[in-house]
Amino acid sequence: MTNRLRPMASVPHFAWLLLACALLLQLGWRWNQNNDAVQAQPLPAPPPLAAVRLASLGDPPAMAKGWLLYLQAFEDQPGVSLPWRSLDYDHLAGWLETGLALDPRSQYALVAASEVYAGVSDPLRTRRMLDFVARSFNDAPAHRWPAMAQATLTAKHQLHDLPLALAYARQLRLQTAGVQVPPWVREMEAFILEDMDQLDSARIVLGGLIQDGQISDPHELAFLARRLDTLARKLSKNVQ
Repeated sequence: MTNRLRPMASVPHFAWLLLACALLLQLGWRWNQNNDAVQAQPLPAPPPLAAVRLASLGDPPAMAKGWLLYLQAFEDQPGVSLPWRSLDYDHLAGWLETGLALDPRSQYALVAASEVYAGVSDPLRTRRMLDFVARSFNDAPAHRWPAMAQATLTAKHQLHDLPLALAYARQLRLQTAGVQVPPWVREMEAFILEDMDQLDSARIVLGGLIQDGQISDPHELAFLARRLDTLARKLSKNVQ
């Protein structure tokens, strides 16, 4: 027996309607599925430090590296790339604090905070990262001064907050006494004071660095002597 194809016109109208509804449902399902795939997930609060230590299986430094690598990759989610400023910076600071607690000698978390996450065009988020760096610096100035110096520069040049930069620079000078740091680290306070037109205070700080023997390099001493002469001339002009 020969099979005969029925013409399309013979297909009942309700069958075409069912087919159209099925296609619409399929398209809608695929559209929703694609939309769900590109929805960014917010950065959650970090788990308790005790739980993270337990999960490290006795190797906190290795856990810290994986922890911070995961955090750094969090902005690149399937189908979407998150801008840093969209992250919850309180949660972000918590993740960084946990990474630093797992490996206190590592600079990874502090560099990420001071040079990466503080670079957003959002003063509140930038200040949150600088606050994290400043508090962490107090616990180990000898190892964490580079991040604090970067925080000072960020406060001065990015936030244009000279009082905050001055506070950080003063912490650097006072807490790195006896620590091997480049001379410019201790001199930043004087230069910021000069920017704030507090010339007499700047001269006192520079003179103190020389008198206390915190600067020993001959070239640096000659540079500071010239700076002191410049400050003295500025002060005399102001008096006149």
